[in-house]
Amino acid sequence: MDRVRRGRLGPDPRALRVSVAFTTRQAVRHAGRASGYRNEVLSLRLAEAVGSCAVEPGQLPDGAVEDCVGADVARLLDHELPPVRVAALDAYLMHVLPHGPASGALPCPLPAGTSLEKSRARARAVVELLDLAAGRVLVVGVVNSLLEALRARGLTYVPCDLKGGTTEWGEPVRTDALAHADGCDAVLASGMTLGNGTFEPLREHALRHELPLVMFAQTGSAVLPRLIGAGVSAVCAEPYPFFWLDGGPGVLYRYGPAGGAL
Repeated sequence: MDRVRRGRLGPDPRALRVSVAFTTRQAVRHAGRASGYRNEVLSLRLAEAVGSCAVEPGQLPDGAVEDCVGADVARLLDHELPPVRVAALDAYLMHVLPHGPASGALPCPLPAGTSLEKSRARARAVVELLDLAAGRVLVVGVVNSLLEALRARGLTYVPCDLKGGTTEWGEPVRTDALAHADGCDAVLASGMTLGNGTFEPLREHALRHELPLVMFAQTGSAVLPRLIGAGVSAVCAEPYPFFWLDGGPGVLYRYGPAGGAL
């Protein structure tokens, strides 16, 4: 944030304005799954780039979208709402450092298919970033397809999500991730942790215990790759439009150790 404000990563953010702001809301229950979930995402359009931050459904105040339209990026980086700050930072970094080989990313095609097929394909792409032959994974942000992919790899896991509940297999979902981190060999976390304030404790824990921290990021897809080598070990970045928006082919961007493509 500080480097962007000072223009050290690109143009002065005071000179760049958000032209479009919008939210995307969805509810899903994949065929054959016993449970579903809801998503709500704030997205900001800056020139050709879109930055995003997921929020809990209904959490974004009325007027937040209108407040962003026409505002300069510098003002939005100081906005009172954390999701607005994250989306603005993401949009700026998408604009100046777009995903691709020049930014250290390896594109990963996502095939067309049903919502469940695309969810499973994304999960495999994410889990492949875990350099772990055996052990237990702290999963922060429960996605059943990711848990399924970990099970297929023979890895155990501790599912954590602020919403609680149970997994597709009836396992209890913990609401305090750090309280259950001891004994885990790696951390797999959603980019949504950036917007709800839970990311930094996870990053510090991974650094302190020298654990791999792999992020799957629709929220902050352009932000988290910049933190590789500072606690984050790998990122599967998924900018807007997300895999659940249509059945056609898409692309993910995977970043490996030290900021280099895998």
